[in-house]
Amino acid sequence: MSMFLSATRRALLRHGAAVLAFGAGLLSLPALAAEPLKVAFVYVGPIGDAGWTYSHEQGRLALEKALPGQVKTTYVESVPEGADAERVIRQLAADGNQLIFTTSFGYMEATLKVARLFPKTVFMHATGYKTAKNVGVYEARAYESSYLLGVLAGGKTKSNTLGFVASFPIPEVIRNIDAFTLGAQSVNPKIKTKVIWVNTWYDPGKERQAAETLIAQGADVLSQNTDSAAVLQTAQQKGVYACGRNSDMSRFAPSAQLAAGIVDWGPFYIQTARDVIAGTWKSASTRWGVAEGMVDVAALLPGLPAPTLKAYGDQKKALAEHRFEVFQGPIKDQSGALRVAAGSQLTTEQLMALDWYVHGVDAPLPR
Repeated sequence: MSMFLSATRRALLRHGAAVLAFGAGLLSLPALAAEPLKVAFVYVGPIGDAGWTYSHEQGRLALEKALPGQVKTTYVESVPEGADAERVIRQLAADGNQLIFTTSFGYMEATLKVARLFPKTVFMHATGYKTAKNVGVYEARAYESSYLLGVLAGGKTKSNTLGFVASFPIPEVIRNIDAFTLGAQSVNPKIKTKVIWVNTWYDPGKERQAAETLIAQGADVLSQNTDSAAVLQTAQQKGVYACGRNSDMSRFAPSAQLAAGIVDWGPFYIQTARDVIAGTWKSASTRWGVAEGMVDVAALLPGLPAPTLKAYGDQKKALAEHRFEVFQGPIKDQSGALRVAAGSQLTTEQLMALDWYVHGVDAPLPR
């Protein structure tokens, strides 16, 4: 790891940092007229050409394109969660980066710890729930696209069995499994969803094996909360369907990708950098979805049934207009107990702590 970090340090852009000053909870950056804002990104996986890290990289590139001369960006990819992340984040701050995006849930504690050491640096943590004076959190309401993918899957399945390749049993992932199932059940009440946990964000071998197991269990449409295209490639090979995650993966499975849930981080990265440059940035929890244009579904497979496309279009429009929430009642849990009554919905706090499956998920939840 020491060789990796030394290579990382050599690769990081080295320009003089502007002077930062705290005032009334805001960051004022008067020196940035002469110096570009130095912005760093920490990625949990390789950039590759699809998936979670790839989508963040597209956001970084959009930031550079939108603010030429005003920002100078760098990144470190394939940073494990834990002690390695803390070392990398600390080095990026020490090297004068004034805005640092840490883009994986497992970076939360490391981000907070380093932020205490660098109080004049702005840190933004993806998918977390802990903030500080110089730490904000941001998240895409990806469960909205999971719901819409479920609508499409529910209209396409012949076995009434869906499969989900899951990473870690955290609320973010459980939300996506539940939303996928709820979306499918909205058009096909007979749906059940089988889940296999691989305990990694990126491992094509494990993802492929999990996909093969789910298909052997009868699943004919798969989804995932992992980062490689292995699930899509397996679906292509086995003659079933799968959903892309975080970016369009159709190049890997042209006849198997049912659709892709995508995330556009660019507008958020651009707005955050502008706020820091202007001295108006404040720590906050930001969660954007379909209505804000951060979350969408793309690359729908041609030939989907007309009733399914109508249901999908109606639900997407309702989400965009804030007329519908994925986790609005009535919702029963896996045991059949009513968890969300008709006329109510899960609060943000409940969503951030979600630790139960909805009715129809046919798998144990790791504890």
